[in-house]
Amino acid sequence: MNEGATTLEPQVLPQPNRLYTYDELVAEFPESNQPCELWDGEIILSPSPSFDHQEIVLRFYRRLHAWVSDHKLGKVTTAPMDMVLSPHRVVQPDVAFIAQARLGIIGRVLNGPADLVAEVISLGRRNRDRIEKRDLYEQYGVKEYWIVDPEAQTVEVLSLESGRYRLHMRSAGDQIASSRLLSGFEMKAAEVFFGP
Repeated sequence: MNEGATTLEPQVLPQPNRLYTYDELVAEFPESNQPCELWDGEIILSPSPSFDHQEIVLRFYRRLHAWVSDHKLGKVTTAPMDMVLSPHRVVQPDVAFIAQARLGIIGRVLNGPADLVAEVISLGRRNRDRIEKRDLYEQYGVKEYWIVDPEAQTVEVLSLESGRYRLHMRSAGDQIASSRLLSGFEMKAAEVFFGP
């Protein structure tokens, strides 16, 4: 081996057509920051998000984290953080809020649904965030789902009512996006995309 050459561990790839449980995934693969989710046992690997995507995520996270911390309402985290909904369903929401009364779900990962989840729609993943994840979060009882759409520059807030999501509001530009779950938490849609 050449002096100064870097040794990299070989990447472990999932076996094609094999379905995994979350426990098997953890046991067989090294810890990683690569976006990875489990859908009905199938491992879904994604490329890392774009710089713009991450800026939007961090703007929303900072605003929500500051508000939740100031009011001592719970904890806020960002991806990559596994949210284990079942042995075969694991996702990594862009931003997740866990209420004070439910902090017990926090272990090495989130062992159950967060109270509020925000997803920033990635290029080419519109169907996944708008339909598949919406249905999944609704099914597992995520109380509020924020869909942040950089292409349309809109923020939608969905609220869980009687087990179904209802559109609480859709905001753009200088319109205020506000939480129904966290009364008083609000921000202009434009602030999510461009900052204050």
